[in-house]
Amino acid sequence: MENLTELLNRLLSELTFATSRSSGAGGQHVNKVSSRVELRFCIPESDVLSPEQKDILVGKLSNRLTKEQCLLITSEKTRSQHKNRKDCIDKFRTLIIQSLTPPKKRISTKPSFRSRMKRKENKKKHAQKKADRKKPDI
Repeated sequence: MENLTELLNRLLSELTFATSRSSGAGGQHVNKVSSRVELRFCIPESDVLSPEQKDILVGKLSNRLTKEQCLLITSEKTRSQHKNRKDCIDKFRTLIIQSLTPPKKRISTKPSFRSRMKRKENKKKHAQKKADRKKPDI
């Protein structure tokens, strides 16, 4: 995890930000302040990421990438540009952490004795229910 946080800190220097006017309620304030923040991170141009990490990110984030394989994250939650910028960075961090963290390997286990017995009892009850619906043999 330490390696991942160090990687994220180095990636912050490769981010580019753009601001624009936010939509929604806010009255006169919305019309004069650029509080919407757009974070852009181009994966192929990154010097920090290894080719394997780039492939992983492109694969896992493919539905969020542009044609140039740039990741776009926007935030217009608050009326403050600084808070929206921090929100974009937080979203970026969580995306990168989720994408680059390898999935846990499943450890196969056997069903317990009680669960096997319960399954067999349920099968017997179900079979009996079906048998009760049949016409009796005369």
